[in-house]
Amino acid sequence: MSTQVPGSRSFRRAWAVLVAAIGLFQAATFVVDFDLGVSLPLHICRLTWVAVVLALWTLRPLPVALTFFWGGLLSSQALLTPSLAEDFPDPRFLAFWALHLMEVAAAVYLVGVLRLAPRWRDLVTTVAATLLWAAVAMTFNGLAGTNYGYLQRKPDGSVLDLLGPWPWYLAAELVIVIAIWALMTLAARWWSGRSPRRPVEEP
Repeated sequence: MSTQVPGSRSFRRAWAVLVAAIGLFQAATFVVDFDLGVSLPLHICRLTWVAVVLALWTLRPLPVALTFFWGGLLSSQALLTPSLAEDFPDPRFLAFWALHLMEVAAAVYLVGVLRLAPRWRDLVTTVAATLLWAAVAMTFNGLAGTNYGYLQRKPDGSVLDLLGPWPWYLAAELVIVIAIWALMTLAARWWSGRSPRRPVEEP
């Protein structure tokens, strides 16, 4: 009788399906209770769960890198400073916490357990993808008067208050995030080189 190993295809894909189910449920709740300022898929967390699903399903370098950088840092920050209109036990409250926790866990699993360390070019691609997202979100914000990604103004009582007024806090935030991502890349590559990778059942 074979045992299920952490790198097995069935384990990863079951996790991917669960993330997709929660993400689609969350998206459906936004469609049902539509609000132009929050319901469109222009928050980066709405892209992160898609990257997580692709990373767990395919193990391809780019989705893994996006999961590591977006899920490992940005989803962690969302958990530390949640911005929610719902309270427990609202399903949307539960979906928020479940999805963000699973994104962070996927980043740890893929890089910490399977040792799929991102390459430096994956970091560059992630920065480019993040800047593209910011350009799209800022353009829409300017046209619609919304604040996706907090790119137009800071949320009340945020740590962003320490980074100065708009638009300087955006530049400072970008520099800080890239610096942390670079340190994460160094740490991941050091960790992956300490011992052989865990056996992984390829897609």
